[in-house]
Amino acid sequence: MSNIHILALAMAAAVSFSGTAIAQSSTPMADMADMPGMSKAAPTDRGTVAAATSDLSEGEIRKVDKDNRRLTIRHGPLRNLDMPGMTMVFGVSEDAMLDTAEVGARVRFQAEKIDGKLVVTRLETAD
Repeated sequence: MSNIHILALAMAAAVSFSGTAIAQSSTPMADMADMPGMSKAAPTDRGTVAAATSDLSEGEIRKVDKDNRRLTIRHGPLRNLDMPGMTMVFGVSEDAMLDTAEVGARVRFQAEKIDGKLVVTRLETAD
C-alpha cells in the first residue's frame, strides 16, 4: 500500500473518532449525577460542593497556632470530606477565626479541601 493510501486511511480514522469524542463531551452535567463520585449540586467558586448548615461537624479545639494560621481540632466525622473522626491540623480561611478560637472550646465547623489542603471555612461555638 502506498504512503498516500495509508495517510488517507489515517485521516479518515481520525475524523471518525473525533466525532465520538465530541458526542461524549457534550453529555449534560445532570446526566452525570448517576456516575460514582458525581453530584447534581452546583460547585462553589472554590470547586467544592457547598454544604448545608446541618453538615457542620462537631469538634474540640486542641491547639491554636496563630503564627502558622492553623487550628488543631479533635473532631467527629467530616461527612462532606468522607473522613472519620480524628484529631488533625487545619488551615483557616480567615485570620479572625484564630482570634476567637480557644483551646478546649467545643465548636461546630465546616472544613473543605482547597488547593489540596484542608481548611476550616466556617467556625462557630457549639451550643
